[in-house]
Amino acid sequence: MEKIKLVYSKWIMFHYAFIKIRRWLIISKDMNVNENIRAREVRLIDSNGDQLGVKSRQEALEIAQTRNLDLVLVAPNAKPPVCRIMDYGKFRFEQQKKDKEARKKQKIINVKEVRLSPGIEEHDFNTKLRNARKFLEKGDKVKVSIRFRGRAITHKELGQKVLERMAEECKDLSTVEQKAKMEGRSMFLMLAPITDKK
Repeated sequence: MEKIKLVYSKWIMFHYAFIKIRRWLIISKDMNVNENIRAREVRLIDSNGDQLGVKSRQEALEIAQTRNLDLVLVAPNAKPPVCRIMDYGKFRFEQQKKDKEARKKQKIINVKEVRLSPGIEEHDFNTKLRNARKFLEKGDKVKVSIRFRGRAITHKELGQKVLERMAEECKDLSTVEQKAKMEGRSMFLMLAPITDKK
């Protein structure tokens, strides 16, 4: 029974020492932590925000180690540099959580393209219109383009009428971000969804 207690207590001591060593081996890419701090003297701030004054680097490391926390360089350009005693692992975790929340709130807007021809038939136009409306309802921008083939380039006004009709049919869902303009043998216009600012 005593052997089991002895082995168990050694295991607990080893585990505690391992956790402590692991904490001190954390190397940060964006902040200098613990042994990576090069300054001889630092202005030390407690984990509660209280100032402990100017201390040597070794003293500051010992204070952080006795509290089982990390020494983090927060203002390297100050004279002397400012260090804070904190739980760096917890700090990094909270930062990553905040970044993740910020990424969730971002809205990614894609640009979808709907291609038409100058002499498009009614049924084909309605199909393309349905697709454009679907994209706009999802919150995507729509690039409506017309490619002129052969001699059709001489009748640009036909293409412009088709683009204007598309913009008119979608005006309840979108605004014209860029009016119809020529680019090579193509003419296009850009529709952006109407955003509700409530």
